Amino acid sequence: MTEMSGTSGTHSLAIVVTYFPDTAALLKLLGQLNKETDFIVIDNGTPNIQELIESIQVYERCIELRQLKENLGLARALNIGIEQALSLGCDYVFLFDQDSSLCDMFVNRMISAYRDALRLSDYAIAAVGPRIINPQTNRQTPFKLFNRFILRTDRLFNGSNSHFQADFLITSGTLLVLEHLQQIGDMKENYFIDNVDLEWCFRAKSLGFDIVGTDDAVLYHAIGERSENPLVRAGLMAQHNPSRTYYSSRNRTHLYRRSYSSLGWKLRDRIRFLIKASWLVVCSQDRRLYWQSIRAVISAVSYTHLRAHETLRYIV
Repeated sequence: MTEMSGTSGTHSLAIVVTYFPDTAALLKLLGQLNKETDFIVIDNGTPNIQELIESIQVYERCIELRQLKENLGLARALNIGIEQALSLGCDYVFLFDQDSSLCDMFVNRMISAYRDALRLSDYAIAAVGPRIINPQTNRQTPFKLFNRFILRTDRLFNGSNSHFQADFLITSGTLLVLEHLQQIGDMKENYFIDNVDLEWCFRAKSLGFDIVGTDDAVLYHAIGERSENPLVRAGLMAQHNPSRTYYSSRNRTHLYRRSYSSLGWKLRDRIRFLIKASWLVVCSQDRRLYWQSIRAVISAVSYTHLRAHETLRYIV
């Protein structure tokens, strides 16, 4: 592990959050990052993470392997990394899941895309996201814009040929501009895992910041799990296990009540949630567990104070 180093006068730090990681996939990602930027690995309480320490420490641009005693959630782990980046005086921070893979020169391409988009924008840019390709299906994830009635995708950004307007970006691969974090705020830790990215992007947009997607960099990342659900196979929605479904459903319900959430998203997502929930509780092999997770959300009286770990008493 080394001291912080810069590239071309710009300091960036990549944050990789792990929890029971696939060793080969994680080391591949770290090897890619090691070529371009300093990074920190934050493990969310994996019992055998000690077995990976020597493999991770060989990367000279690894600043730290932070081992949390328990799973504090994705949002908390990201905030720990962001705090580290701020203390190091970084300009940008990159957020990564443990199972993502990058195109060549990913970091350089993303920073260049940010600078190019900033030149075209009338507003400050809070975040830039790469094009996501699901390696299981080879499908590209579109950059989405929500308005009251129509979902728009891949609308070019201010005359650019490779940058796109977006209302939200998935966590992995996203570049955050740290100078804006104080105004926007950190990740909502009581969301624990799902929709952390969606909530943060809605908050940034409500404050007048631009969110930008780009084709200049590509991240390979599978979203959700394999499923026989025709909507999942068509790429129209993602499916997760019952515990993740609880978090996703709970947090989306909370977002429906936030004034800064996109109205168009609220209208469409309620319909999407109804369709998805119906499929899970009627057609899924784990329909009983899915019903328990969804019922736990429906029966909750208030989401004013979300608790990160409250799911376990419903699902286990």
